[in-house]
Amino acid sequence: MGFGLIIPAIPIFAKSFGVSNAAIGLVISMFAITRLASGLVSGKLVERFGERFVLGSGLFMVAFFVFLTGLAQSYEQLLFLRAAGGLGSSMFSVASSSLVIRMTSDDKRGRAQSVTTGGFLVGGIAGPAFGGALIAFSPRAPFFIYSVTLTLAGLTGLIFLSEHRMGKKEEPVHTLPATTIREAFRIKAFRYALIMTFLTSWILFGVRSSILPLYVIQDLGGTTTLVGIGFTVGALAQGLILIRAGKFSDNAGRKKALSIGFIFIACGITTLILAQSIWFYLVAMLFLGIGGAYGNTGAALVGDVIKGRSGRVIAVFQMAGDAGMMVGPILLGFVSDISTYRTALIVSAIAFSIALFLVLDLPETRDLQNKSGSAPRIGEEPL
Repeated sequence: MGFGLIIPAIPIFAKSFGVSNAAIGLVISMFAITRLASGLVSGKLVERFGERFVLGSGLFMVAFFVFLTGLAQSYEQLLFLRAAGGLGSSMFSVASSSLVIRMTSDDKRGRAQSVTTGGFLVGGIAGPAFGGALIAFSPRAPFFIYSVTLTLAGLTGLIFLSEHRMGKKEEPVHTLPATTIREAFRIKAFRYALIMTFLTSWILFGVRSSILPLYVIQDLGGTTTLVGIGFTVGALAQGLILIRAGKFSDNAGRKKALSIGFIFIACGITTLILAQSIWFYLVAMLFLGIGGAYGNTGAALVGDVIKGRSGRVIAVFQMAGDAGMMVGPILLGFVSDISTYRTALIVSAIAFSIALFLVLDLPETRDLQNKSGSAPRIGEEPL
């Protein structure tokens, strides 16, 4: 819920310091830059200390820096504090992804990933609309509330996910050695997954959290409240079909699920480019929400082709997504400064077309699981 609160707040809060669109994009990207730089460190921490401890500690770290962000008195302070929060975010996101992937069986991994994302979205459905109303009161308010929700999440991670409460039966039944980064890069599906998560993060997070709120307000004549409502429409659409999409991924395969997701994402970004009124924006957010539900299969795909507590491999996958969140806002902010928001959206559509071509050549990892009953060994999959 807290993350949903600050998505529409960040560009508007940054704009209050009188900076350019590129500078606003840098604020958003700095969070991803820190996550990107610390990803392998977080993966190593997971391998050494376990997912639960790293998850809780990371959440507390982000809560502290988010609270300070709400107190920022200059653009430079805002930039530094958003960057500092990226380390904690990297820790808890790598840990949570590793926990879900490692604790679920192959034939239920897509649904498990969807349930986890669904938990995120249940809060996110209310967050943006509430955040839009809070911004009208003060652009700082969402950050303080986000700090509280992060603290509650951190307590949940450290207390209710402890070994004492969860019990030994929650540990994985297999004792296979962990997949190394070198081995992972030899797998074609993993390499494709990195590129696809980079591009989807660019669209689903980079575009939405940087130029989209400003585009809706300045070009389409919307309000901050309508920006929040649009984000809620997208989150609601994604949440309603997320479990069904995960089941489809487990039964029909990762490739088919990703294909559906990417088609809807492409429709969403195209609708934004052609938008003439706020209604186009709402329809586009609906498309992006559906696309996000089916596009959520990427993490399950990675889980199909790795084994053991491969914290650093999962970190590399996350880093690819962080790179998309980092490059997208800066590039789109620069393009919108020298041209228009619509031009920046066109650039995004051209970039995302690469993902549409890659998914056509993607090996079906779920079929391999059905045949062998375990993750494919290195060398079994075509390079």
